[in-house]
Amino acid sequence: MTKNGDSIESIITDSSRLPTKVVPIHYSITIKPEIENFTFSANESIQVNVREATNWIVLNSLDIEIKEAVFVSNNQEQIATKIDINKKNEIAIITFENELPLGNGNLNLCFTGEINDLMKGFYRSKYKNENGEIRYGCTTQFESTYARRAFPCWDEPAHKATFEITLIAPKDRVVLSNMPIEKETDYEHDKNKRVVKFQKSPIMSTYLVAYIIGEYEFIHSKSKNGTDIKVYTLPNKTDQVKFSLDVAVKSLDFYEEYFKIPYPLPKLDLIAIPDFEAGAMENYGLLTYRETCLLYDPSNTSISVKRYVAVVIAHEIAHQWFGNLVTMEWWTHLWLNEGFARFMQYLTADAILPEFKIWERFITDSYQIALELDAYESSHPIEASI
Repeated sequence: MTKNGDSIESIITDSSRLPTKVVPIHYSITIKPEIENFTFSANESIQVNVREATNWIVLNSLDIEIKEAVFVSNNQEQIATKIDINKKNEIAIITFENELPLGNGNLNLCFTGEINDLMKGFYRSKYKNENGEIRYGCTTQFESTYARRAFPCWDEPAHKATFEITLIAPKDRVVLSNMPIEKETDYEHDKNKRVVKFQKSPIMSTYLVAYIIGEYEFIHSKSKNGTDIKVYTLPNKTDQVKFSLDVAVKSLDFYEEYFKIPYPLPKLDLIAIPDFEAGAMENYGLLTYRETCLLYDPSNTSISVKRYVAVVIAHEIAHQWFGNLVTMEWWTHLWLNEGFARFMQYLTADAILPEFKIWERFITDSYQIALELDAYESSHPIEASI
């Protein structure tokens, strides 16, 4: 029984969402991956707002070992007396001896985890270089509920916050996140590593956070409004993303004009990941793709694949507004997020590549398929409880 009368068992049930007595405002996270042995250690400071009297904090966490939890408010520290991990519900319940002061404070956490091979959360990316040697990088995939595998957090779309990501990484690897790099310094404990701090992000959901370490090359351009746009690939493949870069620039220009809302970040990166479960992912400012969804070789790739690459790029950039800027409150409403992006991918690709008549494909590739599904006796409403 906690001091405010709730039992640990009553805090959360199988079907409930996270309590809202304490909610996040800002995350500051420093991650130190050890790519050689697929582990990482991290420090995290979460600025939170304590809305109601409580002596516990509940947040999502899975396959992470929280070593220490300290709450700081008004220069007063409280060390957690207990950290309960409920793996079934994917939560951590952090209990303190005294009630937390109302208002803003900081929850400071130290934790470790695995760079897994599940292609979700913070995972390892395996590939062969031009000499046939097996190499590894690491990347993230957080939609829908996988950010909790990388850092303890309020891993629900409605719990938006700002983020400052810092990575301690080898000096010979490319390091990316949602925002541009703010500064780089040498890592005092290892001359072969550097500390890369990224700029503070706009407010966003945890599923849109991303960070990547690996061996990549890029080509770049700028939008009409001056946004820096880069497309990253494994070495010696940049010739295959010239088309993708052109589509990305034209799509961003189209959406800024169409929505009458400027793209809110200073950069937009697209990157081809060697092993990637989804087709593509709309992480704010750092779009991740399967190689088959981003690479196009004019001498070997069919026109149908070229058309497919164009609509996937247009789809993910549409999400920078509809999904990232305006976000569904809960996964029940994902259909609207994805449905709108699906519609816009045809509209946009047809506008910037009229010679392909891509809009005509909407009837056969989306509309007709939807009607066929609706004709089944097993058809269900488009909105289902999640």
